[in-house]
Amino acid sequence: MFKKIFDKFKKKDQQIEQEIQEQEIEQEIEEQEIEQEIQEIEQEIEKSKEEVKEELQVDEISVDEYVEQDLEEVIEEKLEEIKEEVKEEQEEVKEETKVSLFSRLKDGLSKTKKGITDRVDQLLKSYVKIDEELFEDLEEILITSDVGVNTTMDIVEQLKDRVKSKKITEAIHVREELKEILSDMLGDEQSVLNIEPSPAIILVVGVNGVGKTTTIGKMANRFKKEGKNVLLAAGDTFRAAAIDQLEVWANRVGVDMIKHSEGSDPGAVIFDAIAAAKSRKADVLICDTAGRLHNKKNLMNELGKVFKIVDREYPQASKEVLLVVDATTGQNAISQAKVFKEAANITGIVLTKLDGTAKGGVVLAVKSELNVPVKLIGVGEQMEDLQDFNSKDFVKALFGDEN
Repeated sequence: MFKKIFDKFKKKDQQIEQEIQEQEIEQEIEEQEIEQEIQEIEQEIEKSKEEVKEELQVDEISVDEYVEQDLEEVIEEKLEEIKEEVKEEQEEVKEETKVSLFSRLKDGLSKTKKGITDRVDQLLKSYVKIDEELFEDLEEILITSDVGVNTTMDIVEQLKDRVKSKKITEAIHVREELKEILSDMLGDEQSVLNIEPSPAIILVVGVNGVGKTTTIGKMANRFKKEGKNVLLAAGDTFRAAAIDQLEVWANRVGVDMIKHSEGSDPGAVIFDAIAAAKSRKADVLICDTAGRLHNKKNLMNELGKVFKIVDREYPQASKEVLLVVDATTGQNAISQAKVFKEAANITGIVLTKLDGTAKGGVVLAVKSELNVPVKLIGVGEQMEDLQDFNSKDFVKALFGDEN
């Protein structure tokens, strides 16, 4: 009986021992699995660290040290990196835009180039040596290109001096000397509109038909794209349809316009426009003015009244008085400019329709005879074709150089 009981307990012990062994095996397997999971997690962490390191471009310090850095400093560093990237992208866009504008300038000045530099090139190729006859033929080209007699004489005299002092004997080398003279004559500054700081007011003057309204519309479009609040004033109340034409441009560009009825006092329109510009916090107020040139006295009286109102009501505003002249009218444009310069303190010239004339020498005549900077030039019908005048780019385009 005792043997049966002993055998029973022995068997029970064997079962318990077997269960313990099985549990130990299971525990060992579980520990191995846990250890494997830990290894996998550690590998994932290391992989994540490498990815973070690569993303943040941390080379000189470990990720752990990097994480211990002040968070604001890390954010600031990343912001600076982003700013630099954005700045580089903006510079690339700016450069592409500059190339595009220069291409448009070259295209727009193609007729002028044919009228001046292409004719000069043909002339120089036809001469083997430099003599007085060459200079006389060059004078004819410049004068017939609307450079003007006085300006032409000045250019040719400078050219003779350079040829003599540099002992130039081959006609073809005269081209570079002429290019340098024109560059010096136009100056190396890039004319910039005086519209900073805001508020600013631009008074646009000029005879009818030169492109005043179109110039105002294109300027308004440009300033609006730059994020400025623009307001127009229809101050040419004498010409039929002038108000309507400006209103078409205002609607097209999407800016407000102040107007009175046809035949009303231009000064009153400008007065109301200044009040509106102040209340609406306009950045730029562009004012059209009467374009009548029936006699100098009346012109002076009309413009004088407008300028007095501006000086009295808007003394804090940056001011530009732009004279718009049609390049296709040649020397007549110079005559108009002289009259307006006597009537008003002209701060800049806008030369329109340069793409429509082979007599683009008027640019040189304006600069030389009036001593007023050319600030804008129109080289086409598109919005982008009203460009800031850059003398270096102008000469390059005129001589067919690449930007």
